[in-house]
Amino acid sequence: MTAELVRGQNHPLPDTRLELRVSAGHPVVAGATLGDERGQVAGAEWIAHPGAPVRPGVEVPEGAAAEHRIAVDLAALPDTVHRISLLLALPPDAGGPSRFGTAAAPFVSVADPAGAAVATYTITGLDRESAVVALELYRRQGVWKVRAVGQGYEGGLAELLADQGAPAAADLAAAVLRAVTPVAAPAPQPVPETAATTPAAPDPSSSTTAISYSHPSRRTAPAAPAPDSGAVPPPRPSEPPSPPQPAPAQSRPEPVAGDATGWTMDERLYNQVWGMFEDLARTVAAYRSARDFADHRLDRAIDQVLADPGTRVGGAGDAARAEARATHEELMGRAQEVLDRDLAHLTAESEVVEPALPAAYARWDNPVWHAYRTPEEPPMAVRLGDLHLPERTGLRIPFLVRLPLERGLWVDAGPGRTSAAGLLDDAELRRLALDSAVAHTARLLAAHPAGSLTVHVLDPAGSGAAAFAPLAETGVLAGPPARGAAGVTAVLAQLTERVDLLQMAVRGDAAEDLPPGFDPSRQLLVVHDFPHGFDDRAVTRLRYLADEGPSVGVHLLMVADRADAAPYGPVLDPLWRSLLRLTPVPDDHLADPWVGHAWTYEPPTVPPGSAVLWQVLGQIAEARRRNLG
Repeated sequence: MTAELVRGQNHPLPDTRLELRVSAGHPVVAGATLGDERGQVAGAEWIAHPGAPVRPGVEVPEGAAAEHRIAVDLAALPDTVHRISLLLALPPDAGGPSRFGTAAAPFVSVADPAGAAVATYTITGLDRESAVVALELYRRQGVWKVRAVGQGYEGGLAELLADQGAPAAADLAAAVLRAVTPVAAPAPQPVPETAATTPAAPDPSSSTTAISYSHPSRRTAPAAPAPDSGAVPPPRPSEPPSPPQPAPAQSRPEPVAGDATGWTMDERLYNQVWGMFEDLARTVAAYRSARDFADHRLDRAIDQVLADPGTRVGGAGDAARAEARATHEELMGRAQEVLDRDLAHLTAESEVVEPALPAAYARWDNPVWHAYRTPEEPPMAVRLGDLHLPERTGLRIPFLVRLPLERGLWVDAGPGRTSAAGLLDDAELRRLALDSAVAHTARLLAAHPAGSLTVHVLDPAGSGAAAFAPLAETGVLAGPPARGAAGVTAVLAQLTERVDLLQMAVRGDAAEDLPPGFDPSRQLLVVHDFPHGFDDRAVTRLRYLADEGPSVGVHLLMVADRADAAPYGPVLDPLWRSLLRLTPVPDDHLADPWVGHAWTYEPPTVPPGSAVLWQVLGQIAEARRRNLG
């Protein structure tokens, strides 16, 4: 797979022989610097440029062009080289743009020896800069990786080379640009209005599928992938990238619900919500990267003042520190300006999209539920809560999970890590967890055609009778909640046998040989108060259902405190890992593995005093009775 990077993100390299590809849409000069562990360049002999295109382990083109290919052989680099930086600069007197902010965003990729793209990066957020460090290949603990940098320089190539420690940087930059010879470029293509902020398409020669931060069905802005639990944020780069720059003022189209591709409105709204999530992830990633860059630049400037005895004290030192702090405030202000602009656009889009969502995607307080009718076919996904980031807690993105469920659900009834959970005692947390599980069950039932999802409930001690009342009294369950060890054993044996039969039918391609009257509907098992009422055999069957059930339409919804099952030790670790953890109170336990954000999850709650849950379940029960009649 191809990884589409954002600023500051790194990705491992699979081979030592690589090709760096550049597509800018206008003439640029491509070069590379060979740096030490700190990224510093010892002299002109460690810079590959059109006047000296071949250096140990790297070869660059000899002229300015809209597209470039740079050959890299990491194995041929001297031992003292720990970093290769890919440089792009705008050539003077080439008839092209004088700064990157007025042209399409450059697109760079790293390809393996077979020509397949390993990683790509679209350099957005540039404005007045005329030179940029696009990306860097760096060695850490003997392993080579690529990092998206996107650090621009208003002072051009001279400022860039000086920042990397090259001696006589101004003279060297002038010599590099004088050595540029024009190279014929492909005929220019019309650039759309959003080209400066929209990622270019991956290299068409690559046969791999991109992990794209720009959703294929999203028409507007770039973005990031879906969350998963347990991801670790990428390490902070030693040289953070430059902050995003405010783009030239241009009018954005008014947001419209369903403004995404798809065959149906359901699919278009699903893709639009996914795109909003991705846009928010990338916007915040750029802001945090810019903030880190500003802090790093301030620290470096202060360190330089303190390192020089001549400026450590006195008026010169005070002036240098004041200038560094002023620069820091300017960079932070520009980053905040970009963040506020993008978040305002996303907020406006959310205000338009939220009221237009169908029942499966809507909050419980959406009026769409008052007109609910059972669907003829299941939707693409179901809403299991909301997600938000601390930069704008009021901007909530629907947490949509695809149907059919690929993994079971676990509503964690244990003590949480957040202040909201800390204010509640154990009994209240368990009550909220069970209420949340009942609401999730109702949503899953509401998303399926009548009779196509059968729900079983295990309540061994009977302690959840009040919470399960909406499900039991409306008649949407397969039977009364099972109680005691005997009830647990009977339901688990029934579902285990079902999984065995379906797996044999699938493997033998003999679905017609299933027993007469076999129920074809999907099954949902809601387990409360685990492991009460479970013996060792029941626990084994539960693990079997969690592992094998989803592939044949048998799903779990656990309501449990993991600490209650501590006597089983690590035996149950695979069970917990196989389930998607949800919480009954807001908790920042969901993370996406690419950008590394910790997303705060908020469970769906029924408005206090509302009868919407009972009304929806009543509609489901009535539709089921009509089907049976």
